[in-house]
Amino acid sequence: MFNGKRLSLARKRQRLTAKELAERASVSPVTITRLETGQNQADPATLDRLAEVLGYPGTFFFKEDPALLSSEIVSFRSLSSMTAKERNAALAAGDTGVELYEWLESHYNLPHLDLPAFDPGLTPEAAADALRQHWGLGYAPIANLMKLMEAKGIRILGLEESTANVDAFSFWQSDKAYVFLNSFKSAERSIFDTAHELGHLVLHRHGETSGADEDTRTAEIEANRFAAAFLMPEEDIRVRMPRLITAELIVRAKKRWRVSAMALAYRLRHLPKPMLSEWQYRAICIELGKRGYRTAEPDTVGRETSILWGKVLTELWSERKSLESVAAQLSLPIHEIEKLLHGILPRQEGGNPGPHTPVKLVT
Repeated sequence: MFNGKRLSLARKRQRLTAKELAERASVSPVTITRLETGQNQADPATLDRLAEVLGYPGTFFFKEDPALLSSEIVSFRSLSSMTAKERNAALAAGDTGVELYEWLESHYNLPHLDLPAFDPGLTPEAAADALRQHWGLGYAPIANLMKLMEAKGIRILGLEESTANVDAFSFWQSDKAYVFLNSFKSAERSIFDTAHELGHLVLHRHGETSGADEDTRTAEIEANRFAAAFLMPEEDIRVRMPRLITAELIVRAKKRWRVSAMALAYRLRHLPKPMLSEWQYRAICIELGKRGYRTAEPDTVGRETSILWGKVLTELWSERKSLESVAAQLSLPIHEIEKLLHGILPRQEGGNPGPHTPVKLVT
């Protein structure tokens, strides 16, 4: 049976309204509505036109219902800065990511999820400390956060949305934890984003705080506090940082915790017993801004990449298979698989790929 929910998913992924799709496929808007709601079945000619316009194989529209994620369970940073098309496209990417991991789980033994539910009364800082202790990390810096989270069973994918409005996001689905990362930022800011989304998974396990604007702002602040404490434990900060702190010292010290200079300065100012006064903090931020650290991260650390997906692609290619074979099994266009791996695979020679560069694994 033709599945109207699949048609809706593909349309939203391509950021089209029902009217826009109808015009491109030379059908009426009513036809699209009736197809998506299951009132009609698509005839062969209509199906061919829809598949061509949307760029999806015809078999995609006959698969079972997708997960159909909603914005209520996804930790979008700010719905106010995101258009409805951008939000729906990102949710559709999440649905596709869930299917990709279901395929992966059916072919490979993935790490079991190790992300316990902590007391909801814990502060973000206490929750970060509890998770560090549960994972046996102590207070040492984390050499590779993405690798750590994958090893703990958290499912990580990339985003290639060509817009700054769609940031990293995360959600729980069928007791599985997912994180989607946008790689348009510096390596340090991407690492902080990863820790931020980990905070959402720990603190807002069922998306209870992602409704009202005030709840969303509170959840974002909590996730930031978690990320700062998880990446830069107070115990390690106090041992490593001297009394006299300068902008130059912060630029050198930030590499220990693999965070941005601004993030480290903020952490030093907002510790329970601050190591920077308000005056010192402002002066250091001004100096860092002059050096270019407000909008970028000169002398950046290496970008983290997925160990799991690197191994999967290497295994596929050893069997003379490729991403195209995975896409065919899932009845997905290859570019949708590439987008989900964008920014999380090892870089090619010559640096960071642009937003429209097809993903390739270094061999």
